[in-house]
Amino acid sequence: MPATIIDLSLPIQDTPEGVPAFQRVTIERTTNAQGGEDIEKNFGVPRERLRRGEGWAVETFTTFGTHSSTHVDAPLHYNSVIQGEPAQSIDELPLEWFIAPGMKLDFRHKADGDVITLAEVQAELARIGHTLQARDIVLMHTGRDDFAGQADYWLRGPGVSAEATVWLYGQGVRVMGIDAWGWDAPLHLQAQAAQATEQPGVFWAAHQVDLPYSQIERLCNLGALPPSGFTVSALPLRLVRGSAAPARVVALL
Repeated sequence: MPATIIDLSLPIQDTPEGVPAFQRVTIERTTNAQGGEDIEKNFGVPRERLRRGEGWAVETFTTFGTHSSTHVDAPLHYNSVIQGEPAQSIDELPLEWFIAPGMKLDFRHKADGDVITLAEVQAELARIGHTLQARDIVLMHTGRDDFAGQADYWLRGPGVSAEATVWLYGQGVRVMGIDAWGWDAPLHLQAQAAQATEQPGVFWAAHQVDLPYSQIERLCNLGALPPSGFTVSALPLRLVRGSAAPARVVALL
């Protein structure tokens, strides 16, 4: 058994006011007392025959998208066709991708909207003395999980460049993660750049590099990890034809 398990997943809870509708999480909760009432009503078992007069507690997601929590993206999220083939959905990806050695690259110094370049990724790998191996899981530490649960969380974070993403894939990396809202820079900053340049390939550049890889977005607690020497488990829910799925991501030391 591992000596330490580090939880890298954000808590799932109702979102605060001010979060855009497409990112909201709302949860309807049934208490044990209400569960006792439901049992009496639906099954005819008086509440006094239940321990403490209680039944089942139940939670129902009334608003919860596959990208609304710590989650794993499938190629289908990026485009319908990748490298000339129908893009894989989350249930079609090999599970071997999601339990593998991990390493952490430190980019906490990068400002919101900054680009994490290929040269910076290579320099950070050299600094920590790690040579990438095929199927390594690479985690970008930005520190933006400090803002998780706040209304402006989705407006924060640097973005990984398309060039760096392509290079990582070329080294055999199939799963890349970040502790910010998204792998690319915040959407509103990407939109400003795309509108200013009036060029294709600016908005969502790293997502749409035409490669069948997975991103883990909205991680947390990367500060508790060493640069390398740990295993990441990031098994996504088996959602048929899903563009993504929530995952309980942990690091095993």
